[in-house]
Amino acid sequence: MTKNKVNSMSYNKVGVVGAGAWGTALAIVAAQAGRDVTLWARETEIVDSIRARGENDLFLPKAPLPKTITATSSLAEAARSDALLVVVPAQHLRETLASLSLLIARDVPLVICAKGIERASGKLVTEVLQECAPNAQPAILSGPSFARDVARNLPTAVTIAAQPDIARRLQETLGYAAFRPYASDDLTGVALGGAAKNVYAIASGIVSGLGLGESAVAAIIARSFAELMRLGEALGAKRETLMGLSGLGDLVLTATSPTSRNFSFGLALGKGRTLADLDKDAHPLAEGVETAPALVLRAKRHGIELPIAETVAAILEEKVAVHDAIPRLMLRPLKAE
Repeated sequence: MTKNKVNSMSYNKVGVVGAGAWGTALAIVAAQAGRDVTLWARETEIVDSIRARGENDLFLPKAPLPKTITATSSLAEAARSDALLVVVPAQHLRETLASLSLLIARDVPLVICAKGIERASGKLVTEVLQECAPNAQPAILSGPSFARDVARNLPTAVTIAAQPDIARRLQETLGYAAFRPYASDDLTGVALGGAAKNVYAIASGIVSGLGLGESAVAAIIARSFAELMRLGEALGAKRETLMGLSGLGDLVLTATSPTSRNFSFGLALGKGRTLADLDKDAHPLAEGVETAPALVLRAKRHGIELPIAETVAAILEEKVAVHDAIPRLMLRPLKAE
């Protein structure tokens, strides 16, 4: 794999905070692009696995890590980087950022790589970032991507949003032949697209699990995108962002593939699994489970109706039975598209 040369544009020391499957895959990306990478893991067994065998046996097995990746359990060590990718679940982001803000130098880019909305506050991950680390350079990376594909060097394109000069440097830092980042300055649009698509992937999975046919799946995805566009307009997101990789692109991937935890969660619900059963199986790792009520709450603050998201939230709160959900949507008053 051809690597980028060190140049004045790139951040040559990259820290990755969070060593789940996606964090590990992004560490591989940065290393393949020619960077020195420090990968922080909370779990000592992950650090031991990477140091001893060059793999993250727990979250991304059989994906060899380049030797330029150093694993650590010291957050302070990871923070001594030119740029940081923060790859922790959205519901734990505030706690992580609070710790990082005490360790990083001023104006270091903090790139949020989580997808979700903080349930307690209804805030986008970028809003949590700006609140918790106001002295950092805010950025976000999102788009249609599965960790396993990225780790295998399969072609992937994502969006990086930040101030234009920062976004450009992050492009140079992470981009190489198999990983193509597109630059944007629309942090709100990228954050919203990445969060909402998980909720709509659950809806698509439910429709598939109920056996309602491919036409119904296409309809639910199209109408989900319409909801995303309405809320995006209210929040000030750019239409071109939501119609791009981090909006429509990510929605199509996540709402059609069993590889998606959110789609597979909805699929299981549609096939008759109960929430209690899925909770035992750890399926709530699907970020859309926490995001659905937060997305609905945020939309209501802006006077925006999201019928599909509201139905998913009602199912997850056991206010509506799965088999009653689609009739509830189909019997809404007819209107123009």
